[in-house]
Amino acid sequence: MDNLRLKPDQLTNKCASESFEFKTTEELSPIRGIIGQDRAKNALEFGLGVTRKGYNIYVSGQWGTGRNSFVNMLTEEQAIKRSAPSDWLYVNNFKDPYHPIAIKVTNGQGKNIIKQVDRSIRFLRRGIIEIFSSRDYENAKQKLVEEYNIQSNSIVDKLNELGKKYGFLFSLTEKGIVSIPLKDGKPMNEEDYHSISQKEYEVLMSNSQKLSLETIDLFNKLRIEEENLRNKLKSLDEQMVRHLVKFHLESIKDKNKDNEDIKHYIDSIEDDIVENLEAFKEVEEDDDENNPLALFAASQHNPETFFERYRINLFVDNSEAKRAPVIFESNPTYYNMAGSIEYQNEMGVMKTDFTMIKPGALHRANGGYLILLAKDILSNPYSWKSLKRSLLDESVTIDSRAASAGALVSQTIRPQAIPIDVKVIIIGDYYTYSILNAYDEEFQKLFKVMVDFDVEMDRNKENIEKFARFVSTKCQMEGLSHFTPDAVALLVEHATRLSDDQNKLTAHLKTLGDIIIEADAWANYYKEGTVTHEHVQKALEERKLRANKYEENTMDLYKEGVYLIDVNGFKIGEINGLAVVGSGQYSFGKPSKITVSTYQGRQGIINIEREARTSGKIHDKGVMILTGYLGKMFAQDKPLALTASIVFEQLYSGVDGDSASSTELYALISDLSGVPINQAIAVTGSVNQRGYIQPIGGVNEKIEGYYKVCKIKGLNNEQGVIIPIQNVKNLMLDDEIVNAVRNKTFHIWAISHVDEGIEILTGRKPGKRTKDGNFEKGTVYAMVDQRLQHLAKESKTKTKETPVTEKTTRASQKKVSKSSEE
Repeated sequence: MDNLRLKPDQLTNKCASESFEFKTTEELSPIRGIIGQDRAKNALEFGLGVTRKGYNIYVSGQWGTGRNSFVNMLTEEQAIKRSAPSDWLYVNNFKDPYHPIAIKVTNGQGKNIIKQVDRSIRFLRRGIIEIFSSRDYENAKQKLVEEYNIQSNSIVDKLNELGKKYGFLFSLTEKGIVSIPLKDGKPMNEEDYHSISQKEYEVLMSNSQKLSLETIDLFNKLRIEEENLRNKLKSLDEQMVRHLVKFHLESIKDKNKDNEDIKHYIDSIEDDIVENLEAFKEVEEDDDENNPLALFAASQHNPETFFERYRINLFVDNSEAKRAPVIFESNPTYYNMAGSIEYQNEMGVMKTDFTMIKPGALHRANGGYLILLAKDILSNPYSWKSLKRSLLDESVTIDSRAASAGALVSQTIRPQAIPIDVKVIIIGDYYTYSILNAYDEEFQKLFKVMVDFDVEMDRNKENIEKFARFVSTKCQMEGLSHFTPDAVALLVEHATRLSDDQNKLTAHLKTLGDIIIEADAWANYYKEGTVTHEHVQKALEERKLRANKYEENTMDLYKEGVYLIDVNGFKIGEINGLAVVGSGQYSFGKPSKITVSTYQGRQGIINIEREARTSGKIHDKGVMILTGYLGKMFAQDKPLALTASIVFEQLYSGVDGDSASSTELYALISDLSGVPINQAIAVTGSVNQRGYIQPIGGVNEKIEGYYKVCKIKGLNNEQGVIIPIQNVKNLMLDDEIVNAVRNKTFHIWAISHVDEGIEILTGRKPGKRTKDGNFEKGTVYAMVDQRLQHLAKESKTKTKETPVTEKTTRASQKKVSKSSEE
């Protein structure tokens, strides 16, 4: 089977350093963007360019492929093409303070409007006090009071005329008009009142009632005069102040004449000032500054608290922005996303107002782009629901959750929702995308663009040149020593090894970037000015050494004979299988002995790993396929009557995957045929029911793991590994193994069918069916068929005996039953 033996040049794909036209990577121009992700780049550019609702973006890809930095770079480029977004203000709603109003203004105008309003309010506070202190105001007020006094005195005179008839006198006091009874034409004093007789008291009360009825109209006229005075005084105050208010506020409206919301807000300020003039009047200071009651009252009625109503909350300030914002929110909690309402503790009660409304990431990204990591946003359920609701409604509503959190809240607000125009980009993996796409219909509506970052790229001249420029860019950005061509060539080979394909390069640039940094560290350690092949090799070796403690301990167990495995001689029903173990950054191949025992019975193939519950579903499937293959090959003319147990010896951590199914089949055929297997050869590969070999993963680690064990046990020039032919393109083996193959001290075969593997392992022809339906004599399959015929015959014989036994048993049971009845 020499035609199936691989040649040394098939075991790896070297990168010729001579193909590079530079002496060091310092000569290369830096590369912008990412290598070999054209599909992702085109999809991302498309998604960023579509402005319609629902065309948000989900970026799928493995960590370390450069997706985060590339998304940020392309988004920044797109943001430059868009103008800076508007500022947003929250102002007091004078009609309904619990529903603050949101106002949109041109970016940079928010601060100016705040300054204009603050300055106007300061001027108005001084100006209004001056108006109310002016001689003109006092004269006008005095004139109105005098007119009122004339009218009220006239009414009082009329009241006294009526009062004399009933013995009463009306007097105008600070507390209003009071009636005083008369005695002998003179007002009674308290002593006179208490000295009157019962009869005089009854007459007095009767006259008082009659007088009340006759003076109702006069008292109504007096109240009307009082109301007129109040209205005239209020009208005087408004008349005196409104001109001043207009003078200071109209200029703000003129400067913002294109913004109807600002004009409406200024009008509402004007009306509120006129409505609350008393708060603008000068407050007299208490002479007794040491009076604690006065100080407490002052703290409870601080005039400055009133003027908070005219403050403006600069909610979103884009005055420094020159383009659309790009916001990356690393902690997307509910409040960080949708904004929050802060509270202030007053006497143990939480209060708030419109000045305590704070923006979230959606507000800061409004008019631009918001970048989130899927694992972060999905770990905050309220945030995810709030994000979807905001995108569907195209607005953000800020909710207060203080009350629901158990806080004692006496005052809360519900701010007006702010419209948003934001492109959301979520970065995650494909599994998360498939789950959301399958079970969240809102996600389907909102994230219509999927950007898929590949884990590998073609290994062609263009990408290799870009890879060299990537190394140059990394060196320039990190301040590292530059690389020689042979160092870059080794990096290319390692990138191919990581991709598990001779014609590919890994797209996991983060890992390669770490190796570049570590190689530079070794160059500095050896005081070299440039990074060479030796430094990269040293970095790779040390990187492996830091992580292969488990592998070294495992190899020691092979050396000490704790793990039983044969790499010489021939044995029946035994074979060396290959598995990959490890996790994280490092994994390695671990050979295991697989044994098979076949005997009479009808249980079929027993997977001992499955019975012990240490087998995964895929491995169970692989074992079940063996039954299908045996049935197809040998059970067309007879029943398949056998029991066979299969086990991975000394494997206690469990097994999964179907890469050992062909290995198990070889051991099964060996035990059925009695033909021994060459223990120097290990096998990996999956098999289907037709006997064709299927590819597997981890082929490099498996070969290298078995080679190390053979090296420990002693190489005999016969050892080697059988792999699926489809895995040849995945080979990027260590130079030591390539040289061993070149020197014919180690061998690798690539096969496509079980028949080829049987011949390599046993040295015998597997056999073909002849015209009479039997297999060629002396072949492996002929021996298997003969053994299965024998097992079927024995099984048939026992089956014929079974009814007699059952009949006897039933008769015995009937006899016992009858005896029991008697």
